[in-house]
Amino acid sequence: MPEFYAYHAVTERPMALGQRIVFDGEHVSGVYGRVMEKMPLVQEVYAHPERYRAEEMEHHLCVALRELAMEEVRKAEFPQYPSRMASLYVSKTLPEAEQWFAFFRRIGRPTFQIVRVQWDGRCFLGNAELCFQGTPDREENLRLARKYWQNPAVPGETKVTEMLIDGQIEVAEICKQAETAL
Repeated sequence: MPEFYAYHAVTERPMALGQRIVFDGEHVSGVYGRVMEKMPLVQEVYAHPERYRAEEMEHHLCVALRELAMEEVRKAEFPQYPSRMASLYVSKTLPEAEQWFAFFRRIGRPTFQIVRVQWDGRCFLGNAELCFQGTPDREENLRLARKYWQNPAVPGETKVTEMLIDGQIEVAEICKQAETAL
């Protein structure tokens, strides 16, 4: 396996040294499952957008609308990048991963570890601040998704880095272990 390393703030369930994860055309992430659960409602929103107000929509529905737009644009215009629904979200440096670790714990998300991973797949390094809340306006969602994948420099804005990787991924080191999951 090539010597590409990154750091991952582990949520959902702990990881083990030497653990392998595969994200390819056949293997997807938990994001994919959560988005697919919302598909009937997404179809309803897009069929009747006038019935929905973005500020009143449930969070996971907004996420599904965003992620579906992100995937549609990625497949059509940026296929060289990994899918957000079939990748691991990592950081380039340990200090960045520690910031994500602290953020996840602050918002109450079960957070277990920081691990160093090595991988042999694709990578996208983008601006997490360009993530958006999906809305009933499909064209707006696609416009914002395109902006995310174009990854423009945004003068004067703080850039919160978001790194997506796919392919063969292996846990090379456990850098930090949480005392409790939260």
